[in-house]
Amino acid sequence: MSFLILVVDDESDVADLFRQQFRRDLRAGRFMMEFAQSADKALQRISDIVDESLILILSDINMPGMSGLELLPKAKAARPDVPVIMITAYGDDNTRRKAIEGGAEALLTKPIDFVALRTEIDGRVTKAA
Repeated sequence: MSFLILVVDDESDVADLFRQQFRRDLRAGRFMMEFAQSADKALQRISDIVDESLILILSDINMPGMSGLELLPKAKAARPDVPVIMITAYGDDNTRRKAIEGGAEALLTKPIDFVALRTEIDGRVTKAA
């Protein structure tokens, strides 16, 4: 089975950054990454994935339209089995509290610590395998 990580961020360069950081894993087929540039597109994709392959959702908080904090309870309702990690440029205590209370596993601040994120992803892949 191929494992899928859904990355939700309205900034177009995020997909390139993630593909670059995880290029070896993606080429080796350890997992796949899909990218949604809005919360609405992410919710549609989450509902389209009906198997067990979705293992992690990474979502930016500040996006036009529906924010990541508004997406969080909807994503958790649709897929309570899938952990969500929020990403923000503003890692203040209030934002962190809202994310954790909303059901997020963690809150990462930008610039993203890709070493920490890789550790998190490796754990999810191992657990799902």
